[in-house]
Amino acid sequence: MKIPATKYPVERFTLDNGLRVVLTPDRSAPVVGVAVVYDVGIRSEPEGRTGFAHLFEHLMFQGSENLEKLAHFRHVQGAGGSFNGSTHLDYTDYFEVLPSGALERALFLEADRMRGPRLTEENLRNQVDVVKEEIRVNVLNRPYGGFPWLRLPPVMFQTFANAHDGYGSFGDLDHATVADAEEFFDKYYASGNAVLSVAGDFDVAHATALIERHFGDVPARGKPALPDFAEPDIDGERRETYTDRLAPLPAVASGWRLPDPIAEFDAYLPYVVLAEVLTDGDASRLVERLVQRDRTVTSVGGYIGFMGDEYQVRNPTAMLLQAHMPPGGDADKVLRTIDEELDRLATGGMAPGELARTQARMATHLLRDTDAVLGRALPMAVLETQRGRPELLNELPRLVGEVTEAQIVAAAATLRPERRSTIEVIPGANQ
Repeated sequence: MKIPATKYPVERFTLDNGLRVVLTPDRSAPVVGVAVVYDVGIRSEPEGRTGFAHLFEHLMFQGSENLEKLAHFRHVQGAGGSFNGSTHLDYTDYFEVLPSGALERALFLEADRMRGPRLTEENLRNQVDVVKEEIRVNVLNRPYGGFPWLRLPPVMFQTFANAHDGYGSFGDLDHATVADAEEFFDKYYASGNAVLSVAGDFDVAHATALIERHFGDVPARGKPALPDFAEPDIDGERRETYTDRLAPLPAVASGWRLPDPIAEFDAYLPYVVLAEVLTDGDASRLVERLVQRDRTVTSVGGYIGFMGDEYQVRNPTAMLLQAHMPPGGDADKVLRTIDEELDRLATGGMAPGELARTQARMATHLLRDTDAVLGRALPMAVLETQRGRPELLNELPRLVGEVTEAQIVAAAATLRPERRSTIEVIPGANQ
């Protein structure tokens, strides 16, 4: 299916201190998005310090070299902007969206904390408590908390980097020290390990001068060696069951390892489309079969990557299918039906119009997401970090449209039970 590529301009340069910069100007609306991505995430945190990458993201908002605590909040919101940060498996990001006249404000704020956040005992203990409360709210005291993104990796993977709980244990968080935070900052929050991206309403020459003014004197520190995330190949079906004391209904989730999303992108992309073919919309194969016809599940979803970041993740990653079942639901029956539908696709091919409909919907989502300035600044920064190709964002709609039926069929044929890892949730709320 022929889908046009977007044509957002991309300019790149690198400061003397190693900071890589991506600029994508668009004068159509008086708004700018600023993103800084550091090449460190959950998979990079050391053993005994689970949750540290996320904890450190919190510390980056607690004041910096020239700014007291809460100043960042005040300066952005005072200019009519918004801001946030987030921790992922392979990177951590910080961003602002502001009226274009406030671009320099965002650059100053990000440069100041790149020089050094305020890593004090008071800030550390306060943010440990905040993260622990997040874990209580989002995992421990929520039905299906951590399902499947925290529960499936230790079944699917064997190495600490890939299998551990990225939210962290209370014990590890409590034992974190200011010295740990300083070491983490020195190693991973180096200018040479970061990408700054600016999208929206700005003049390139003026923005370049502002970036050099504010970031040029950030001390140069090189990019650390990327940790080894290599994972032994799966040696047969893996499965675990656990009881969720708050879950009212049973659930099941399975994952299959995929080709390297960066080194083998052409082999990887068909799985991204396949996940949509299987689960996106009422006409998709598994929704039609499991929800509408068999009624063995109440909902089913499919996606790539444990955090749903199919184009912004390194190897290893997985294709996930998850389903919630009615009372007394039979996980084995659901898995058998999924196998049947995968076999039917692998042997019988696709229905007329099925692939084109899926590709059109995926392209629409990609085009809509990049319409906002942050929808360009953030992914372009990550694409530069991981691939050195921020312009890939422009090409994704077209590349999705070029995936063939033969590639989808071949991908479906690899999703065998012996390559699958599964977790089943036993409801405990009514027991």
